[in-house]
Amino acid sequence: MGDPDPLPRPRPASPLHRFGEAFRQVGAHDRELVRRSAALPRTGADDLLTLLSRSADKSRLWWGVAAVLAVRKGPARKGALRGIAAVAGASAVANLVGKPLFPRRRPAAHEVPGHRRLRRPPTSSSFPSGHAASAAAFATAVAMESPRAGLALFPLAGLVAYSRVHTGVHWPSDVGAGLVIGAAAATLTRHWWPLRPEMRARTAHQAEAPLMVDGEDMLALVNPRSGIDGQDPTEDVRYAWPKAVLRYPDPGRDLRDQLAEEIDAHGGVRALGVAGGDGTVASVASLAAERGLPLALIPTGTLNHFARDVGVRSMPDADEATEGGHAVGIDLGEVEISGAGGPGHRWFVNTASLGGYPEMVRMREKLQEKHPKWPSAAIALARVLRRAKPLHAELNGETVAFWLLFVGNGTYAPKGFAPSRRPALDTGLLDVRYLRADVPYSRARFLLAMLTGSLHASHVYRQRDLPELHVRLHDGHRRVATDGEVGPLGREFRFRSRPSALTIYRNPDPAG
Repeated sequence: MGDPDPLPRPRPASPLHRFGEAFRQVGAHDRELVRRSAALPRTGADDLLTLLSRSADKSRLWWGVAAVLAVRKGPARKGALRGIAAVAGASAVANLVGKPLFPRRRPAAHEVPGHRRLRRPPTSSSFPSGHAASAAAFATAVAMESPRAGLALFPLAGLVAYSRVHTGVHWPSDVGAGLVIGAAAATLTRHWWPLRPEMRARTAHQAEAPLMVDGEDMLALVNPRSGIDGQDPTEDVRYAWPKAVLRYPDPGRDLRDQLAEEIDAHGGVRALGVAGGDGTVASVASLAAERGLPLALIPTGTLNHFARDVGVRSMPDADEATEGGHAVGIDLGEVEISGAGGPGHRWFVNTASLGGYPEMVRMREKLQEKHPKWPSAAIALARVLRRAKPLHAELNGETVAFWLLFVGNGTYAPKGFAPSRRPALDTGLLDVRYLRADVPYSRARFLLAMLTGSLHASHVYRQRDLPELHVRLHDGHRRVATDGEVGPLGREFRFRSRPSALTIYRNPDPAG
């Protein structure tokens, strides 16, 4: 007799079978966790969780928290802005991508007690939880800018996420997936909006400046309309410099002309002070550089890019520096304009630009007559990008066509699309960046390179560090924008870096 037939070996499970088995296990765990949640005794927390769940509809809760955080300047305000951006990304992924791709029934109504159920339960796919995604996105993004505020928000985000299980509209795995999506969306904001290191820019140029005890012999300009707080900074200025002569911008006059007359009228002015945003600071700084006067700065604007780079973050910083006579020399940028209504000249402390940005500023200012600043800026940007026309010009003798030209006072970091800070204030260089318009589909290619982080290898984007840039337009006249303010029309623009042109009060670097 022959050997008996061997027993048939079991076939290995297919990937689809293994996936189905894993999905069934997740479903079993979900039902068990929902059962345990439903078995919890009735307490006052039920009403609180129901209220939290409803308040987070359409991210209304996070918009409200962002408004509270944005009241005061500093990391919390930046965290609020980053949080809203992260919520937008997380909501898009969860609701526009996740739910259509992974349809799933929500828990049946009888799974939880009747007093917990929402009056209007959602009808979309259960997977993933958009509420959990938004909660994790906002709390994580805020924590990146302000760990203290983030620590306070994480318990609230956790309660919102759990409330979706407690009220019976989501399975626990839906919430878990939403939390992962939200945390990932917050982390990805760093790709387009890098975290700004909390350190001031370097400069090796120490400068002599008089001690300004209580602001004696100081002329200070106070702009009560700077910023979004609606708070007049006069009280802070009076506290820091009680003996200073204070002046306010005259809406009917050029700010530089007004200040120049004040300096001549008073005589004996040994320093200029300013409390305002970047636009106001730039005007006063340019006059200080021309008159050879040191500048004292109290930042009261919306963003205060210049003050953050200099290292003056608040009134106490400015007060301590002027009382001790501590100052440094920093570079300024200047642009000479010709070819329209006669020669013109402007200084800039941060950036200058040609192309779409000046037009956006003009449109934003018009829209601001009826709408808030930030929505006006977003609408203006969208309209300008849609209607933009390329500029044909010579850049230092090289013929190019571009959509937008950026010129920074100093070399900015990072080198991608969103320059946010200056490591040094004494490089003697301009940061020149432009988006080419002489390459097919340049705007679409630019957007793709920006999203993928490959701008450094893109043929449509150029970045150079130069001491000087001469721009000659071939097709008519355009306006230049400096530090967010629209300047005069011109056809030729000569940008230069002026090393150590401005002496500004700032405290010495800490030891070590």
